[in-house]
This record gives sequence, structure tokens and C-alpha cells, in this order.
Amino acid sequence: MSTIDLTPLYRTMVGFDRMASMIDSASRLDGTQGYPPYNIERVADDAFAIEIAVAGFAEDDLEIETNENLLTIAGKKEQAGDADERQFLHRGIAERGFLRRFQLADHVIVTGASLQNGLLRVDLVRELPEAKKPRKIEIGQESNKPSKPKLIEGDKASAA
Repeated sequence: MSTIDLTPLYRTMVGFDRMASMIDSASRLDGTQGYPPYNIERVADDAFAIEIAVAGFAEDDLEIETNENLLTIAGKKEQAGDADERQFLHRGIAERGFLRRFQLADHVIVTGASLQNGLLRVDLVRELPEAKKPRKIEIGQESNKPSKPKLIEGDKASAA
């Protein structure tokens, strides 16, 4: 796989180093990115869900962690004691461990997780703080002037 040189971006743009590192890490994908399969769903305007197919994994085998804007989901299957005694004619159910990472946008938080019918569902919501929400600015009011205009009396107005 070819590498992408992002040096010209650093010369002309400020503040894009995080985006450049995300592009760089995405270009270094290894072969395990297809397992386990997953869906990302928009549930509402500011609500999302990630569903991961984790057939054969119990709740104790799964670990979900968030750190800053990174959601990490790991699965580690404990080997049963009778694994050596079992003889498989075909083994199509993967019981290998996995590690999935999802880069979350700013202000996206995990609100819950559930495991049902072999699907792990992680619910996410975007909560913008009040300071980041858009606000309407009325035209005609300046911030450095008092809110009520001063009235000029008749004698002073005619002298001016």
C-alpha cells in the first residue's frame, strides 16, 4: 500500500494535525478490520447506534471503553476446558478475540450498551454544551452601548 505525504498540508493549514493523523492511521489498516462485522446507524438527528456481531461472546467476554474521542470495543473469548476433546468437522464460527476502535466526533458520548441475540449495541448521543450551540444575534444592538438609548432634550437638540 502506498503512503500519503501530508507535509504540504502542514505548511499551509493550521490545526489540521488531528485530521492528518486520523488519515495516517486509517491508511495503516491491518487484515483484521473485517472481523467482527458492524453497522453504524443514525437513530435520530443527534443519536447513533453501533451494532457489532459478536456471536458466541458473553457479556463477561466483552469490554467497552471510551477515552477522549476514542471508543474501544474488545472481545476476548476464554477457551473452554473441553476444547481439546471436541472434534470439529467444520469450524465456521470465529471465536478469536477482536479489538474495534471508533473515532467519535466532539461531544458524542456513550449512553448505554446491550447484548441481545449475538448483537452488541452501543448507543451514542451528541450533546452540545450551551456555549457551543448556535444563538441568534439581533441586529441593531451593540454590546458596548447601553440597552436603552439616551433621549436628547429639546434645547440641547436645537443647539447641536
